[in-house]
Amino acid sequence: IKICHHFAGLDLADADVLRRAMSGKYRSKSEFQRIVDKFFSNCRAFGYPEEITKEVWRQIESFAGYSFSKAHSASYAVESFQSLYLKTYFPMEFMVAVINNFGGFYRTWVYVNEARRWGARILPPCVNEGEYKTSIRGKDIYLGLVHVMHLEAETAMRIVEERRLNGKYASLADFVSRVHIGLEQLVILIRIHAFRFTGKPKKELLWEAHMLLGDAPARTSERALFATPVRSFSLPPLEQDPLEDAYDEMELLGFPVSMTHFDLLETSFRGEVMARDLICHKGKTVRMLVNLVTIKNVKTVKGEWMHFGCFLDAQGNFFDTVHFPPSLKKYPFRGDGIYLLKGKVVEEFGYPSLEVEKMAKLPFRKDPRYE
Repeated sequence: IKICHHFAGLDLADADVLRRAMSGKYRSKSEFQRIVDKFFSNCRAFGYPEEITKEVWRQIESFAGYSFSKAHSASYAVESFQSLYLKTYFPMEFMVAVINNFGGFYRTWVYVNEARRWGARILPPCVNEGEYKTSIRGKDIYLGLVHVMHLEAETAMRIVEERRLNGKYASLADFVSRVHIGLEQLVILIRIHAFRFTGKPKKELLWEAHMLLGDAPARTSERALFATPVRSFSLPPLEQDPLEDAYDEMELLGFPVSMTHFDLLETSFRGEVMARDLICHKGKTVRMLVNLVTIKNVKTVKGEWMHFGCFLDAQGNFFDTVHFPPSLKKYPFRGDGIYLLKGKVVEEFGYPSLEVEKMAKLPFRKDPRYE
């Protein structure tokens, strides 16, 4: 509207008719053509070169292809460039901001993977070093307490606030004496390794938690004037399998932190080709081991379903796949997880993808917590 008004001298009413017509809301085609003719005649009267007038009109006309306003599209363009700048020069900080925005197209673990790919060290929530939301210190990213499933928001915020007011927690017993928390919530924090500052194994901390709260009477929010001595105890060495930590993380965060999804596999095979080398194998059939990110479903002209897949390889790099109806019927997707793909490498506009011929979801190692 402003361009038509200021550049071509159309009054605001005519400019608005032009805008509506370009979005498909014609009053009449003859009226639309009248305003177009007026646009060009005014420009000639103002002495604009014909080439400039046609170029300005072309740019105005191009917005007819958008289903939302120019202001909307322009704002997204600005946001895209800002995001590109931030991701280029502050990649880890940018990913932390995206995680804390609790939005975006992908799930949290995908953004965590991207931060790791840029050199970040991803750490589970910690009652002493972490915050309610995800935070970053140097290259260390502490996942926020907000991401811990089944941990009450009020409890998470109280943990951070108590530490802010009275300093870091000295031990599990000190934490229990300062934070009004039940045994169930405390166990969740121990299982997610939020007390690793104590240097004690999780299983020992679980025993200590039951000693502190297992048969304790109802507690008040009032703090004791002096620290109360805690009954000491000794335990025999307790075995701790790193795989148990990974499964605790998957249960409570939705994804592993101490290892990758690929480390959970029974096989050590990681594929014949990595995503970054895919273009070098154009026209060849390859096997790839990949983690499913997302799927897009579309129908062919014959009304059959086909899929476009987005995957990550073991190095954390993205690539796309195409699943035509015949292969999709034989080898359907079976939920999130790691897949072994076999297909032909194709290239379009300089970007490689895989036309999948066969696909199988691979099993993880057994959960040792229940053996």
